[in-house]
Amino acid sequence: MTESTAEAWNQELKQEVEGLRELRQIAGKAQADIATALNIKQPSVSKIESQADMHLSTLRSYVEAIGGKLELTVKLPARPLLRLQSLGDRADDRGVGNPAPARRGRPASSAVIR
Repeated sequence: MTESTAEAWNQELKQEVEGLRELRQIAGKAQADIATALNIKQPSVSKIESQADMHLSTLRSYVEAIGGKLELTVKLPARPLLRLQSLGDRADDRGVGNPAPARRGRPASSAVIR
């Protein structure tokens, strides 16, 4: 295997990760780094990493704390992947303007991943 082939293979492997812990390790961050960035304690980072069900806002904050950007894609049958730009009509989900006034019930950015 040539060096360029090995590098391509390594890049392909990095396209899929088992979970947030592995993602953090790939980013070269320690749990303490994430805790500091999120203004939480290290055991809370461990808890986030072991959760199977969380709010998108939690996932977004975690990904940003490791230096990434969360992008959501949707796969529909017989369609190309679609990138979901925002949830609901909140301007802050698109990274512009100020948040919309608070609504009753669950805010759009707190959708839950299952």
